[in-house]
Formats: sequence, C-alpha cells, structure tokens
Amino acid sequence: MFVIIGYIVSLVCVFGVFILHGGNIGVVLKALPFEMATIGGAAVGAFVVNNQPKVIKATMKAIPVALKGSKYTKARYMELMAMLYDILQKARKEGLMAIEKDVEAPAESEIFNKYPTVGSDHHVIEFMTDYLRMMVSGNLNSHEIEALMESEIDTHHQEAHAPVAALNRVAGALPAFGIVAAVLGVVNTMGSVGQPPSVLGGMVGSALVGTFLGILLAYAFVEPLAGLVEQKAEDAAKELQCIKNTLLASMQGYNPATAIEFGRKVLFSGDRPSFLELESHVKGRK
Repeated sequence: MFVIIGYIVSLVCVFGVFILHGGNIGVVLKALPFEMATIGGAAVGAFVVNNQPKVIKATMKAIPVALKGSKYTKARYMELMAMLYDILQKARKEGLMAIEKDVEAPAESEIFNKYPTVGSDHHVIEFMTDYLRMMVSGNLNSHEIEALMESEIDTHHQEAHAPVAALNRVAGALPAFGIVAAVLGVVNTMGSVGQPPSVLGGMVGSALVGTFLGILLAYAFVEPLAGLVEQKAEDAAKELQCIKNTLLASMQGYNPATAIEFGRKVLFSGDRPSFLELESHVKGRK
C-alpha cells in the first residue's frame, strides 16, 4: 500500500506542478506510449541480457513481495522464539534424542505445528532442522556449526541481493535509454525540417519527453523499488541470524530462556519484542 501511495505522490507532484505552471500535458501524453515502448523495451532487453535466468526469476518473485507489507513483524519473531524455546526445552528435559522425530519429520511435529506462521515457512524450518540434526548427531562442535551457519547465511545474503543489483543496473541505464529515445525524436524532427514552427516545436517537445521519462522511471520508480527489495532481504537475514544465535547459545550450555535472549538481541529495534513481552508470550504458550 505504501509503495503505491509513494508512486502516486511522485506522479501527482511531477505532473501536477507541470500543469499548474501552464505546461501542455497533451504533448506529454501523446508521446508517452511511444517513448515508453522505446525506453521500456530497451530496459527489458538489457535486463534479460545482463542477468542469468535464475536472477531473472528471483527478481520477478521479489518485486511482488516488495509491494506487500513486510511479514517480519514483532508477532512473527515472538512466535519464532517461542518455537525455539519449546524445542530446546524438550531437548533439555528429555535429551537431544527426544527431538529427533521433530527434526526428521517437522510436518508431523507437534511443536512445529503449534506455531503455524513460522512452522509453515519452508526456509525457516529447513534452516532450523538442519542444524538441530547436527546437534543431535553430536559430530560437530559449536564453532564448526557456527562456521557452517555463517556460510549458509552469507550464501542467502548473496542470493537475496542479486535482484537488488539487477534492479539497480536497470535504474542506472534508464536515463541513458531516455537519451536514446530523445535522440531518435530529434532525428525524426530533423527529417521534417520543412514543417511549420508549431509542428516542429511539438516534435521537439515529444522528443524531450524521452529524456524526462527515462530519468523519472529511474529515480522515482525502479531505484526506490530496488532499495525496498534490499530492506526485505535484510529482514529475512535477521530471522536466520536469530535462529543461529539461539541454537549456538544452547550448544554452549545456556538454558532455553537465556538462549532465546541471544536470538532476541540481534533483531532490529523496531521489530524486537521486549524481554517482558517475550517472556509473557513464551509462558502463555506453555
């Protein structure tokens, strides 16, 4: 919703002020479809050439997600940490082997099913169960598991930022494509040099719409969208870091209540529940 509002505000301010200053919006609207086809087509073609199919697919998936509200809320994080608390508490009371069934068949686990929001998130459950499985096996110490976690989170970071880089490259190219469209418009105008000044003026004005449109699309639409996708990627990484810190704290001997504190502390302040909020939530879930 806020993305759409932001785009509308940009368009209203740009075109509204232009009209209030006596600008002829008809010239812009008349040229808009042709300039849009030139600039947009060139941008799409360059985007396809510049990115591997996996990056193109990731970008197409990231854009709709960015347009929606963030799923990484305080409520989600409290549910995640309550789930971590339950699984670690079970392991502490009954032994690590007691959670083997939960880890091997998370879809059938009573603990994971108790938390439908994060329990149904494939990426969260896969990340968590992979390292719980290593903890159960006992073949790796906390430093080795931490190194593996860091490698996986780094890989996730690189994959999540590929669409960001792709969108930023498109944003950087759009003003140049606008100039290309404008030059073509000027070439077309020069070919009609015998026309009356009023006609030539309209053709020059149409040509300049290309430059305007390329800059507007770059800095009011595509680049802000890339920034939003990047912020969503950072939120997703924080969730994995929360799991990492909690599990490592547990491996180092801290009780479940203290271990989830290690996870809570890495969250962004705006989404981080307070100590009392989390404690109350965890106790309420028992």
